[in-house]
Amino acid sequence: METTSLGFPIETVLVFIGIALAAIIIDLYAHRKDTVISLKSAVLWSLFWVATALVFGGYLYVHHGENVASLYITGYVLEKALSVDNLFVMMAIFSWFAVPDVYRHRLLYWGIIGAIVFRAIFVVIGTGLLVLGPWVEILFAIIVAFTGVMMLRSGGDDDEIEDYSSHFAYRFAKKLFPSYPKLAGNRFLLNQKELDTELAKPENSDLVGKIGKGMFYATPLFLCVVVIELSDVMFAFDSVPAVIAVSREPLIVYSAMMFAILGLRTLYFVLEAMKQYLVHLEKAIIALLFFIAAKLALNASAHLFGHGYTIDPTTSLFIVLGMLALGVLASLIWPEKEENDSESVS
Repeated sequence: METTSLGFPIETVLVFIGIALAAIIIDLYAHRKDTVISLKSAVLWSLFWVATALVFGGYLYVHHGENVASLYITGYVLEKALSVDNLFVMMAIFSWFAVPDVYRHRLLYWGIIGAIVFRAIFVVIGTGLLVLGPWVEILFAIIVAFTGVMMLRSGGDDDEIEDYSSHFAYRFAKKLFPSYPKLAGNRFLLNQKELDTELAKPENSDLVGKIGKGMFYATPLFLCVVVIELSDVMFAFDSVPAVIAVSREPLIVYSAMMFAILGLRTLYFVLEAMKQYLVHLEKAIIALLFFIAAKLALNASAHLFGHGYTIDPTTSLFIVLGMLALGVLASLIWPEKEENDSESVS
Protein backbone atom coordinates (compact mmCIF):
# COMPACT_ATOMS: atom_id res chain seq x y z
CA MET A 1 0.00 0.00 0.00
CA GLU A 2 1.19 3.50 -0.85
CA THR A 3 3.04 5.29 1.95
CA THR A 4 2.22 8.93 2.77
CA SER A 5 4.68 11.68 3.66
CA LEU A 6 3.97 10.80 7.30
CA GLY A 7 5.76 7.47 6.83
CA PHE A 8 2.61 5.33 7.10
CA PRO A 9 0.04 4.01 4.58
CA ILE A 10 -2.97 6.21 3.92
CA GLU A 11 -5.12 3.53 5.57
CA THR A 12 -3.36 4.10 8.91
CA VAL A 13 -3.84 7.86 8.65
CA LEU A 14 -7.54 7.41 7.86
CA VAL A 15 -8.01 4.98 10.76
CA PHE A 16 -6.41 7.51 13.12
CA ILE A 17 -8.64 10.35 11.85
CA GLY A 18 -11.75 8.13 11.92
CA ILE A 19 -11.23 6.91 15.50
CA ALA A 20 -10.42 10.42 16.75
CA LEU A 21 -13.42 12.06 15.03
CA ALA A 22 -15.85 9.37 16.17
CA ALA A 23 -14.69 9.72 19.79
CA ILE A 24 -14.86 13.53 19.64
CA ILE A 25 -18.43 13.46 18.28
CA ILE A 26 -19.53 11.03 21.01
CA ASP A 27 -17.91 13.19 23.70
CA LEU A 28 -19.37 16.46 22.38
CA TYR A 29 -22.85 14.99 22.14
CA ALA A 30 -22.68 13.64 25.68
CA HIS A 31 -21.43 16.98 27.07
CA ARG A 32 -23.48 19.38 24.92
CA LYS A 33 -25.08 20.97 28.00
CA ASP A 34 -23.38 23.07 30.70
CA THR A 35 -23.49 20.79 33.73
CA VAL A 36 -21.14 20.06 36.61
CA ILE A 37 -19.06 16.95 35.85
CA SER A 38 -19.23 14.47 38.73
CA LEU A 39 -16.16 12.48 39.77
CA LYS A 40 -17.83 9.23 38.70
CA SER A 41 -18.63 10.62 35.25
CA ALA A 42 -15.12 12.05 34.90
CA VAL A 43 -13.55 8.67 35.76
CA LEU A 44 -15.76 6.81 33.28
CA TRP A 45 -15.07 9.28 30.48
CA SER A 46 -11.34 9.21 31.25
CA LEU A 47 -11.47 5.42 30.85
CA PHE A 48 -13.35 5.93 27.57
CA TRP A 49 -10.52 8.09 26.22
CA VAL A 50 -7.85 5.64 27.43
CA ALA A 51 -9.76 2.82 25.68
CA THR A 52 -9.96 4.92 22.50
CA ALA A 53 -6.19 5.47 22.57
CA LEU A 54 -5.61 1.74 23.12
CA VAL A 55 -7.85 0.87 20.14
CA PHE A 56 -5.53 2.82 17.84
CA GLY A 57 -2.53 1.30 19.63
CA GLY A 58 -3.99 -2.15 18.97
CA TYR A 59 -4.39 -1.29 15.28
CA LEU A 60 -0.73 -0.21 15.12
CA TYR A 61 0.34 -3.44 16.85
CA VAL A 62 -1.56 -5.64 14.38
CA HIS A 63 -0.60 -3.76 11.21
CA HIS A 64 2.82 -2.27 12.01
CA GLY A 65 4.31 -4.44 14.74
CA GLU A 66 5.24 -4.35 18.41
CA ASN A 67 7.95 -1.67 18.13
CA VAL A 68 5.65 0.89 16.51
CA ALA A 69 2.89 0.17 19.03
CA SER A 70 5.38 0.53 21.93
CA LEU A 71 6.58 3.88 20.58
CA TYR A 72 2.99 5.11 20.33
CA ILE A 73 1.99 3.92 23.83
CA THR A 74 5.17 5.40 25.35
CA GLY A 75 4.49 8.76 23.69
CA TYR A 76 0.87 8.63 24.84
CA VAL A 77 1.73 7.88 28.47
CA LEU A 78 4.48 10.51 28.46
CA GLU A 79 2.21 13.24 27.08
CA LYS A 80 -0.52 12.27 29.54
CA ALA A 81 1.93 12.52 32.43
CA LEU A 82 3.38 15.86 31.33
CA SER A 83 -0.16 17.21 30.88
CA VAL A 84 -0.83 16.71 34.59
CA ASP A 85 1.23 19.80 35.40
CA ASN A 86 -0.65 21.69 32.68
CA LEU A 87 -3.96 20.75 34.31
CA PHE A 88 -2.74 21.99 37.69
CA VAL A 89 -1.99 25.35 36.06
CA MET A 90 -5.52 25.37 34.59
CA MET A 91 -6.91 24.82 38.09
CA ALA A 92 -5.06 27.94 39.26
CA ILE A 93 -6.32 29.93 36.24
CA PHE A 94 -9.93 28.88 36.89
CA SER A 95 -9.56 29.83 40.55
CA TRP A 96 -8.21 33.30 39.77
CA PHE A 97 -10.96 34.00 37.21
CA ALA A 98 -13.57 32.51 39.60
CA VAL A 99 -14.99 30.34 36.81
CA PRO A 100 -18.02 28.36 38.07
CA ASP A 101 -17.70 24.58 37.87
CA VAL A 102 -20.58 24.41 35.41
CA TYR A 103 -18.58 26.29 32.72
CA ARG A 104 -15.17 24.68 33.22
CA HIS A 105 -15.83 21.81 30.84
CA ARG A 106 -16.72 24.30 28.08
CA LEU A 107 -13.49 26.28 28.62
CA LEU A 108 -11.44 23.08 28.68
CA TYR A 109 -13.00 22.12 25.33
CA TRP A 110 -11.73 25.30 23.67
CA GLY A 111 -8.39 25.01 25.43
CA ILE A 112 -7.93 21.49 24.08
CA ILE A 113 -8.94 22.50 20.55
CA GLY A 114 -6.15 25.07 20.71
CA ALA A 115 -3.75 22.46 22.09
CA ILE A 116 -4.49 20.13 19.16
CA VAL A 117 -3.75 22.89 16.64
CA PHE A 118 -0.58 24.14 18.36
CA ARG A 119 0.75 20.61 18.92
CA ALA A 120 0.33 19.89 15.18
CA ILE A 121 2.39 22.99 14.32
CA PHE A 122 5.11 22.16 16.85
CA VAL A 123 5.27 18.48 15.81
CA VAL A 124 5.78 19.45 12.16
CA ILE A 125 8.48 21.97 13.10
CA GLY A 126 10.14 19.69 15.68
CA THR A 127 10.32 16.56 13.53
CA GLY A 128 11.45 18.69 10.60
CA LEU A 129 14.31 20.20 12.62
CA LEU A 130 15.69 16.73 13.41
CA VAL A 131 16.91 16.36 9.83
CA LEU A 132 19.46 19.07 10.64
CA GLY A 133 21.41 16.56 12.72
CA PRO A 134 22.01 15.28 16.25
CA TRP A 135 22.77 18.76 17.60
CA VAL A 136 19.02 19.46 17.43
CA GLU A 137 18.44 16.50 19.77
CA ILE A 138 20.95 18.01 22.19
CA LEU A 139 19.05 21.30 22.02
CA PHE A 140 15.79 19.45 22.76
CA ALA A 141 17.51 17.65 25.66
CA ILE A 142 18.54 21.01 27.15
CA ILE A 143 14.97 22.37 26.80
CA VAL A 144 13.45 19.32 28.52
CA ALA A 145 16.08 19.30 31.29
CA PHE A 146 15.58 23.04 31.85
CA THR A 147 11.85 22.42 32.31
CA GLY A 148 12.65 19.82 34.95
CA VAL A 149 14.95 22.24 36.76
CA MET A 150 12.29 24.99 36.71
CA MET A 151 9.71 22.58 38.12
CA LEU A 152 12.14 21.64 40.89
CA ARG A 153 12.74 25.29 41.76
CA SER A 154 9.01 26.07 41.92
CA GLY A 155 8.16 22.93 43.89
CA GLY A 156 6.86 24.74 46.97
CA ASP A 157 4.71 27.37 45.25
CA ASP A 158 1.75 25.25 44.12
CA ASP A 159 -0.66 26.78 46.61
CA GLU A 160 0.04 30.36 45.52
CA ILE A 161 -2.32 31.55 42.78
CA GLU A 162 -0.67 33.83 40.23
CA ASP A 163 -2.18 37.23 39.48
CA TYR A 164 -3.20 36.76 35.83
CA SER A 165 -4.14 40.41 35.33
CA SER A 166 -0.50 41.04 34.37
CA HIS A 167 -0.37 38.01 32.05
CA PHE A 168 0.52 38.91 28.44
CA ALA A 169 -2.49 37.01 27.04
CA TYR A 170 -4.86 38.80 29.45
CA ARG A 171 -3.56 42.23 28.52
CA PHE A 172 -3.59 41.37 24.79
CA ALA A 173 -7.23 40.17 24.93
CA LYS A 174 -8.29 43.36 26.73
CA LYS A 175 -6.68 45.41 23.95
CA LEU A 176 -8.62 43.46 21.32
CA PHE A 177 -12.00 43.96 22.96
CA PRO A 178 -13.39 46.17 25.72
CA SER A 179 -14.11 43.91 28.68
CA TYR A 180 -17.33 43.34 30.56
CA PRO A 181 -16.28 42.29 34.08
CA LYS A 182 -19.18 39.95 34.88
CA LEU A 183 -20.29 36.56 33.60
CA ALA A 184 -23.12 36.57 31.06
CA GLY A 185 -24.11 32.91 31.07
CA ASN A 186 -21.70 30.86 28.97
CA ARG A 187 -21.00 33.69 26.51
CA PHE A 188 -17.41 34.55 25.60
CA LEU A 189 -18.22 37.74 23.68
CA LEU A 190 -21.20 40.10 23.82
CA ASN A 191 -22.44 42.36 21.06
CA GLN A 192 -23.76 45.87 21.78
CA LYS A 193 -27.37 44.76 22.14
CA GLU A 194 -26.45 41.97 24.59
CA LEU A 195 -24.25 44.36 26.58
CA ASP A 196 -27.10 46.88 26.82
CA THR A 197 -29.38 44.11 28.10
CA GLU A 198 -26.84 43.22 30.80
CA LEU A 199 -26.31 46.86 31.80
CA ALA A 200 -30.06 47.36 32.09
CA LYS A 201 -30.18 44.94 35.01
CA PRO A 202 -30.37 46.76 38.38
CA GLU A 203 -27.36 44.90 39.83
CA ASN A 204 -25.18 46.21 36.98
CA SER A 205 -26.12 49.89 37.29
CA ASP A 206 -22.66 50.70 38.69
CA LEU A 207 -21.08 49.65 35.35
CA VAL A 208 -23.06 52.06 33.15
CA GLY A 209 -20.72 54.48 31.40
CA LYS A 210 -17.58 52.65 32.57
CA ILE A 211 -17.14 50.26 29.62
CA GLY A 212 -15.42 51.44 26.45
CA LYS A 213 -17.06 51.27 23.01
CA GLY A 214 -16.46 48.37 20.67
CA MET A 215 -18.13 45.93 18.28
CA PHE A 216 -17.77 43.08 20.79
CA TYR A 217 -17.14 42.92 24.53
CA ALA A 218 -15.04 40.22 26.21
CA THR A 219 -16.46 38.43 29.26
CA PRO A 220 -14.24 36.85 31.95
CA LEU A 221 -14.73 33.48 30.18
CA PHE A 222 -13.11 34.83 27.02
CA LEU A 223 -10.18 36.33 28.93
CA CYS A 224 -9.75 33.05 30.80
CA VAL A 225 -9.66 30.88 27.67
CA VAL A 226 -7.10 33.22 26.03
CA VAL A 227 -4.80 32.83 29.05
CA ILE A 228 -5.29 29.03 28.92
CA GLU A 229 -4.39 28.94 25.20
CA LEU A 230 -1.15 30.88 25.64
CA SER A 231 -0.21 28.80 28.69
CA ASP A 232 -0.66 25.65 26.61
CA VAL A 233 1.63 27.04 23.90
CA MET A 234 4.34 27.34 26.55
CA PHE A 235 3.73 23.75 27.65
CA ALA A 236 4.02 22.59 24.03
CA PHE A 237 7.64 23.82 24.01
CA ASP A 238 8.35 21.19 26.68
CA SER A 239 6.12 18.27 25.77
CA VAL A 240 6.75 18.14 22.00
CA PRO A 241 10.56 17.67 22.33
CA ALA A 242 9.89 15.08 25.07
CA VAL A 243 7.59 12.99 22.89
CA ILE A 244 9.87 13.43 19.87
CA ALA A 245 12.54 11.75 22.03
CA VAL A 246 10.37 8.63 21.83
CA SER A 247 9.81 8.64 18.07
CA ARG A 248 10.71 10.76 15.05
CA GLU A 249 7.64 9.67 13.08
CA PRO A 250 5.21 12.64 12.91
CA LEU A 251 2.12 10.40 12.88
CA ILE A 252 3.27 8.47 15.96
CA VAL A 253 4.15 11.67 17.82
CA TYR A 254 0.97 13.53 16.88
CA SER A 255 -1.48 10.64 17.37
CA ALA A 256 0.01 9.89 20.81
CA MET A 257 -0.24 13.54 21.82
CA MET A 258 -3.71 14.04 20.37
CA PHE A 259 -5.32 11.05 22.10
CA ALA A 260 -3.66 12.08 25.37
CA ILE A 261 -4.89 15.67 25.00
CA LEU A 262 -8.44 14.70 24.03
CA GLY A 263 -8.86 12.95 27.36
CA LEU A 264 -7.65 15.92 29.40
CA ARG A 265 -11.07 17.57 29.82
CA THR A 266 -12.43 14.73 31.93
CA LEU A 267 -9.05 13.96 33.51
CA TYR A 268 -9.08 17.54 34.84
CA PHE A 269 -12.06 16.77 37.09
CA VAL A 270 -10.46 13.54 38.30
CA LEU A 271 -7.23 15.36 39.20
CA GLU A 272 -9.12 18.24 40.81
CA ALA A 273 -10.75 15.75 43.18
CA MET A 274 -7.56 13.77 43.81
CA LYS A 275 -4.92 16.53 43.77
CA GLN A 276 -4.56 16.49 47.55
CA TYR A 277 -3.80 12.76 47.47
CA LEU A 278 -1.30 12.73 44.56
CA VAL A 279 1.24 14.88 46.39
CA HIS A 280 4.34 13.13 44.99
CA LEU A 281 3.17 12.74 41.38
CA GLU A 282 4.90 15.95 40.30
CA LYS A 283 8.23 14.58 41.55
CA ALA A 284 7.72 11.55 39.29
CA ILE A 285 7.00 13.88 36.36
CA ILE A 286 10.21 15.83 37.06
CA ALA A 287 12.15 12.55 37.12
CA LEU A 288 10.53 11.65 33.79
CA LEU A 289 11.70 14.92 32.25
CA PHE A 290 15.30 14.22 33.28
CA PHE A 291 15.02 10.66 31.90
CA ILE A 292 13.75 12.00 28.55
CA ALA A 293 16.54 14.61 28.46
CA ALA A 294 19.09 11.84 29.07
CA LYS A 295 17.49 9.68 26.36
CA LEU A 296 17.70 12.56 23.87
CA ALA A 297 21.34 13.21 24.79
CA LEU A 298 22.14 9.49 24.49
CA ASN A 299 20.54 9.31 21.04
CA ALA A 300 22.47 12.39 19.92
CA SER A 301 25.78 11.05 21.20
CA ALA A 302 25.12 7.72 19.46
CA HIS A 303 24.79 9.56 16.16
CA LEU A 304 27.84 11.75 16.85
CA PHE A 305 30.22 9.11 18.22
CA GLY A 306 28.67 5.84 17.04
CA HIS A 307 28.84 4.10 20.44
CA GLY A 308 25.61 2.18 19.72
CA TYR A 309 24.04 2.62 23.17
CA THR A 310 20.32 3.41 22.92
CA ILE A 311 17.16 2.71 24.92
CA ASP A 312 14.69 0.56 22.99
CA PRO A 313 10.94 1.46 22.87
CA THR A 314 9.79 -1.31 25.21
CA THR A 315 12.35 -0.40 27.88
CA SER A 316 11.36 3.27 27.59
CA LEU A 317 7.71 2.34 28.07
CA PHE A 318 8.46 0.33 31.23
CA ILE A 319 10.61 3.14 32.66
CA VAL A 320 7.90 5.76 32.03
CA LEU A 321 5.17 3.56 33.55
CA GLY A 322 7.43 2.61 36.45
CA MET A 323 8.23 6.22 37.37
CA LEU A 324 4.57 7.21 37.31
CA ALA A 325 3.61 4.17 39.38
CA LEU A 326 6.28 5.09 41.95
CA GLY A 327 4.90 8.63 42.14
CA VAL A 328 1.38 7.35 42.83
CA LEU A 329 2.64 4.68 45.28
CA ALA A 330 4.76 7.23 47.18
CA SER A 331 1.70 9.48 47.47
CA LEU A 332 -0.28 6.62 49.03
CA ILE A 333 2.51 5.60 51.43
CA TRP A 334 3.65 9.11 52.44
CA PRO A 335 0.59 11.40 52.17
CA GLU A 336 1.09 15.10 52.80
CA LYS A 337 0.47 16.09 56.42
CA GLU A 338 -2.02 18.91 56.84
CA GLU A 339 -0.56 21.97 58.54
CA ASN A 340 -3.77 22.59 60.43
CA ASP A 341 -3.54 19.20 62.12
CA SER A 342 0.03 19.77 63.24
CA GLU A 343 -0.79 23.25 64.54
CA SER A 344 -3.77 22.01 66.52
CA VAL A 345 -1.64 19.32 68.16
CA SER A 346 0.99 21.83 69.22
